[in-house]
Amino acid sequence: MPTVDSDLCVACGNCADACPQDAITIEDVCVIDASKCVECGVCIDECPSGAISE
Repeated sequence: MPTVDSDLCVACGNCADACPQDAITIEDVCVIDASKCVECGVCIDECPSGAISE
């Protein structure tokens, strides 16, 4: 399950746009819905600030 470092997240939305499961919403930072996430890693690759990791 990917985790989000809220200190690094700039809430750009790249991860939410790329997520094939629509498991990510953008609030103050990105929020990953564990019940929808299939751990594909696309969000990790799309994050420009390195805020999402395994």
